[in-house]
Amino acid sequence: MSRSEKAAEIRRVMGVDGENIEKNARNLSDKASDAIETFESYEDLREETRRIKEGAIESLPERIDEVTEAVEANGGTVYLAQDAEDANRYIEGVMEDSDAEHLVKSKSMTTEELELNHHLEGSGYEVTETDLGEFVIQQANEAPSHIIAPAMHRSPPDIAELFNERFDLDEPLTEDPEELTEFAREKVGERIREADVGLTGANFVVTETGTICIVTNEGNARKTAVTPPTHIAVTGIEKLIPTVSDLRPFLELIARTGTGQEIGAYLSLLTPPVETPSLDFETGEYGAPDDREFHLVLIDNGRMAMREDEQFKETLYCIRCGACSNACANFQSVGGHAFGGETYSGGIGTGWEAGIHGLDSAAEMNDLCTGCSQCVNKCPVKIDIPWINTVVRDRLNRSAEPESFDFLVDGLVPDEEPAGLDVQKRLFGNIETLAKVGSIAPTLSNAAIESSAVQRLLERVAGVDSRRSLPTLADETLVEWAAGRRRANPDADREAVLYPDLYTNYFSPERGKAAVRVLEALGVEVRVPSVPESGRAPLSQGMIDTADEKASAVYAALAEHLDADRDVVVIEPSDLAMFRTDYERLLPERSHSRLADGSYELFEYVYGLLENGSEIDTIRTVDGDEITYHSHCQQRTLGLDPYTTAVLDRAGYDVSTTDVECCGMAGSFGYKSEYYELSMDVGSRLDEQLPDGGPVVASGTSCGEQIASLTADDAPHPIRLLDPLSSR
Repeated sequence: MSRSEKAAEIRRVMGVDGENIEKNARNLSDKASDAIETFESYEDLREETRRIKEGAIESLPERIDEVTEAVEANGGTVYLAQDAEDANRYIEGVMEDSDAEHLVKSKSMTTEELELNHHLEGSGYEVTETDLGEFVIQQANEAPSHIIAPAMHRSPPDIAELFNERFDLDEPLTEDPEELTEFAREKVGERIREADVGLTGANFVVTETGTICIVTNEGNARKTAVTPPTHIAVTGIEKLIPTVSDLRPFLELIARTGTGQEIGAYLSLLTPPVETPSLDFETGEYGAPDDREFHLVLIDNGRMAMREDEQFKETLYCIRCGACSNACANFQSVGGHAFGGETYSGGIGTGWEAGIHGLDSAAEMNDLCTGCSQCVNKCPVKIDIPWINTVVRDRLNRSAEPESFDFLVDGLVPDEEPAGLDVQKRLFGNIETLAKVGSIAPTLSNAAIESSAVQRLLERVAGVDSRRSLPTLADETLVEWAAGRRRANPDADREAVLYPDLYTNYFSPERGKAAVRVLEALGVEVRVPSVPESGRAPLSQGMIDTADEKASAVYAALAEHLDADRDVVVIEPSDLAMFRTDYERLLPERSHSRLADGSYELFEYVYGLLENGSEIDTIRTVDGDEITYHSHCQQRTLGLDPYTTAVLDRAGYDVSTTDVECCGMAGSFGYKSEYYELSMDVGSRLDEQLPDGGPVVASGTSCGEQIASLTADDAPHPIRLLDPLSSR
């Protein structure tokens, strides 16, 4: 799909699904946030679920053997299907052996993966979805738009129109949700009573007992499992956990993170076959107590290969709560019909698509994960979802064919990166190289960047949207400025290194100068050494080898300062996130720990100085001036945003904050022509919270750029407010 085609498809989906998806996904995300904030055991239980999942996936062959033995001892049958065709063939065989004509099913993303409905209907069987959302999209012949709320993209008026068209009704249905639900309940109830076979998924399967655990907000799954005489449970092998007691932490978290509930409305623990005889609803007669059948169909379909892949293995820890989708700003705008592949959607969906269906299926959706990390703290199993997306991006880069415009950026990419790397990714991933070259003659470089001819070329060749204003190079870099200064506090007790991030050093040294002056005013001896870009730029493009090389160079440049007990102070939150989180995957353990432990976000550091005796009146203060502050998404993930508001408050500012989690710019994402409209749609939520004409500050470079686009006013870094040389 070309860039223009992708942009058109995103616009189309936003127009069709956007309003309903945004309202419903944000509502679930807000409820989950509230539930998490008031749940004291949240982090402890996340650690526990992570440990259980790691152990279960590590011992997966033993778990399969154990559950097989348990189910067979109960009188059931276990079948391990290698792929979708194998699973569908087995399920069709159960239908044939049971002389069945009609199957009812509760919600199951795994059967979506198998395309089971299509297979059975093609073989002449009747299939009815009993989950309300699945029932709706079955009537519309649509794919799910969300992993737990398949009809999230549809409003009550949409559903009323659909039902009125689909069914022969004496009186048309109104748009009343209760009336629509009651209608669906009656239809589904009829079909369950008539069905020959009931099929469910499983949230978890306890291997020691063969117990199936199903968590729902409707009663349909339990009815589907126990009403027909034959029950088939279809689930991926990753759902196996060892003991019944292991269920507890998962059940404490799955509803809280997914829907904001303390627990799902229906929790069913089934250890089939059960001895209760089945009931013939037409005759009112009961069958024999032993006439029930149970089949547990375990699905591999690429999962064992994912288990052996150290980079994709984490995907198997997913419990499919949908929290990552709800928290994702891009998903809130387009839903799973754009941010999705053949089956799975949202941030974690990329890993599933790559592992189950292959890289091609993940290709179109992958870039919609911007690495903002808002999903990280919402995942109940602590999966590093942004990293999985980065790995997918890296592998897609390596499978790509060279482009015809490669010669334009030849030499910008280190030898570690493949020749077929997309020109757009080459450009944004090597922005430091461009900045270095451009800063040799910044006036000339800026004139070229601002020319319409260059902008048209960038849009045509690299998809850099001409509606965006590109940053201009400073006449003097921060490192050059610092090299010519005298030491302000040579006898200070505390020394710090201000990390010269890419944007501060080349494009906005004024915020770096302000940071130096503030720290010096608070009694710190400050150094600004020449240090490479953190690797954030190449990592965002999936250029892992280049990012790894950058990480090693950064550590090498800072190691001597860490040895000298100098603190590393970082202005740009995304760079601090690299040091504290991403470098764990790029550096040796000891190197990462040293840098992570010795690095501080700028306002976190200023707050610490004030708490330890530095005087606020040595820097710029005001008397009640109003200011609106927007914190960076990764700053929020790290839990550092309160330090900025606390310091500004001490400095006399009346601070209002935004609660929008993502501005929509996300580094290079907002510059890309195929995502411009999506970026601005996400940004519109932030715009609603900004004051009309009032001063705004933002801690992230991307945030400031986006706010400037939305309001036509600058949104400087908040350190500029504290600069002792600023006008009082």
